[in-house]
Amino acid sequence: MSVPYFDLQAYLTKGVEKIVTQSVKAVLKNPAESKFMAGFALSAKKASSYRREMEDKGEHIPPFLICSITNTCNLHCAGCYARANHACGGGNTDPQLTAEEWDDIFTQAGDMGISFILLAGGEPTTRRDIITKAAEHKNILFPLFTNGVFIDDEYYRLFDKARNIVPIMSIEGSKETTDKRRGNGVYDRLSSNMAEFKKKGLIFGASVTVTTKNMEEVTSYEFVEELRSKGCKAVIYVEYVPVDGTDTDLAFEDSHRELFEEHFSELRQNIEDMVLVSFPGDEKSSGGCIAAGRGFFHINSSGGAEPCPFSPYSDINVKDTSLREALNSKLFKYLQSEDVLLDEHKGGCVLFEKQDIVQALLSKV
Repeated sequence: MSVPYFDLQAYLTKGVEKIVTQSVKAVLKNPAESKFMAGFALSAKKASSYRREMEDKGEHIPPFLICSITNTCNLHCAGCYARANHACGGGNTDPQLTAEEWDDIFTQAGDMGISFILLAGGEPTTRRDIITKAAEHKNILFPLFTNGVFIDDEYYRLFDKARNIVPIMSIEGSKETTDKRRGNGVYDRLSSNMAEFKKKGLIFGASVTVTTKNMEEVTSYEFVEELRSKGCKAVIYVEYVPVDGTDTDLAFEDSHRELFEEHFSELRQNIEDMVLVSFPGDEKSSGGCIAAGRGFFHINSSGGAEPCPFSPYSDINVKDTSLREALNSKLFKYLQSEDVLLDEHKGGCVLFEKQDIVQALLSKV
């Protein structure tokens, strides 16, 4: 029996349109942000049209790219995937990409129709030179995933000037929960940052790692409403992945994911002036995991093109080739053609759970 055709590009375009529409609603009362979002909406629509055109010609281009722009971080958060994968901290001694090399990657991404580049690390705010380069690419929206500790007056001025850089600060729920995972004083620093963002009329969001223990709290209307009252305009939920082999009880199973989706849908229905996103989202409706170039891919701090930050395996480096060629790497094609991305799994990442299969495929490259 033949497998029904699934139009992935149409699915992704619909997702992009939903994010852009929510973003426009979220900033209606902020003239500077509204002006930027109106312009970005046009750029995103043009990029979607280009991706559709290339899809019809046989080339699939995702709308999202994740860039880990540094391997250094000032915090030691419990269960950190970057440290567990040796992508952050002392485990990675590979030369880091320069600001100029990242600038070229951003240019190539924009030319390919990629509309969103998520800046991560390590702690990305340690690389102010790269973020300043990103700010110049007005046709791309850069969510900046940060612990918030290094945000200073110079960064506030940059965020005011470059509205395409949107800080997404990591928070785990209450002060107790946040400080337990991230370190004493982090919650208070985040609260102080939020007050400053609101005072200056700058847009920011929050990233929440969702576990079986904090799910009820962080998906409650009260929690999201508190963030909203502080000026937060986006909440991005990321499912916990037990990459260091511990705390496997914190990872979602199907029953947890179903309950999360129920709470998440209710939040979306009741809160219209915030952007609410879940990652990885409902894989059943997207035809499987959207990593490895289906919906996004990852460039590590040394230039390696990886399926996902949780799956740090690469057969190609953007220092040696173009971003477009990296997107079409043999490893990515193997992962897509052998249906690894469709497998059942626990937690937030099928590729992490199937890492033995990924490594076996890598050996075939």
